[in-house]
Amino acid sequence: MNRTRTAATFAPPVMEARRWLEGVVFPEDQPLINVSQAAPVDPPPLALRQAMAEFAVNEDRAHLYGPVLGNPELRAELAEQIGHHYDAMIAAEQVAITSGCNQAFAATISAITTEGDEVILPTPWYFNHKMWLDMAGVQAVDLQTGDDLLPNVDAARALITDKTRAIVLVTPNNPGGVEYPFALVRAFYELARENGLRLLVDETYRDFDSRSDPPHDLFGQPGWENTLVHLYSFSKAYRLTGHRVGAIATGADLLSDVEKFLDTVAICPSQIGQFSALWGMQNLSQWVAGERAEILDRRAAIEDLLPPLADKGWRLLGLGAYFAYFEHPFDIPSDELARRLVSEAGILLLPGTMFMPEGAPSGKRQVRIAFANLDRAGIKQLFERLQTLSF
Repeated sequence: MNRTRTAATFAPPVMEARRWLEGVVFPEDQPLINVSQAAPVDPPPLALRQAMAEFAVNEDRAHLYGPVLGNPELRAELAEQIGHHYDAMIAAEQVAITSGCNQAFAATISAITTEGDEVILPTPWYFNHKMWLDMAGVQAVDLQTGDDLLPNVDAARALITDKTRAIVLVTPNNPGGVEYPFALVRAFYELARENGLRLLVDETYRDFDSRSDPPHDLFGQPGWENTLVHLYSFSKAYRLTGHRVGAIATGADLLSDVEKFLDTVAICPSQIGQFSALWGMQNLSQWVAGERAEILDRRAAIEDLLPPLADKGWRLLGLGAYFAYFEHPFDIPSDELARRLVSEAGILLLPGTMFMPEGAPSGKRQVRIAFANLDRAGIKQLFERLQTLSF
């Protein structure tokens, strides 16, 4: 019996890692340090929660269907803020709201590909991107990166065939943390445009980019909407992970096909989630700035605390947004190392094998640490535990 496409892809990595905790008892002097998932563990700020509660109680529309592509006021506000962030002009009809950024990716892929098509993914990749391509019957073409974790435009050009439909970039990167340089993103845009491809740029973590200037100028290019598909998430900036609110910015023609996908999957995004995203954008800019400053301080803490860990053979490959991506020094594959870290060190992290094609040698040497929920003291404790390891 043939396996379905869904059966053929791998299990959700974060859920698989959580199962490693089953039956493990952590002593009081070594509680679990969980750096496996890149999501806030705290709820939204109190002011936002209060606004959400009032909306849920007082507005009937909080509980009804809305437009498939999202509420007009949220689309307009996001278009304005995208324009401000990237120093460009964006129209509301070029923006759609989705039930999370993963759905934004899935909807876009469904709109631009058919079974047997190819999409170029730099590795290490974001595993949910690979999973959806598998389930859609689309071939993920591995674009290998070097020690700097930056994809190479010439290498990507060599992978393009008559079946290629898109190139995917994630910046700041998940899992690598690296912020793709301005010129690199532009070069990939030109490559996609010249070859009639879509360039999907997932900027879920853009609110935690260390740069103050626009990270790229793609929205300012003539006809950008025919090439660029910008993906965004409200989950990280406003701690709305459970409310599932994401977005797409691209041409209105493509969004008309995206609408077909969205209508058959969720019909419309959550009304409370959309209200929360709109309220957050209009009222929480200073609060988000504080969250960004805290994340950047934790990134600085990793750099400050790195030397003793580097002396033990750990090599930092990428750092940014919520992530630190390391090469480990041990003569065992990273998936075995990650499992053993749970019981032997009280650490839950994800191995590089979860971000690479099966059997890729580099994945066996790498691990991802999602540090956003650790303060400086927690990062220090994590590094101290890693320094004592021997396998």
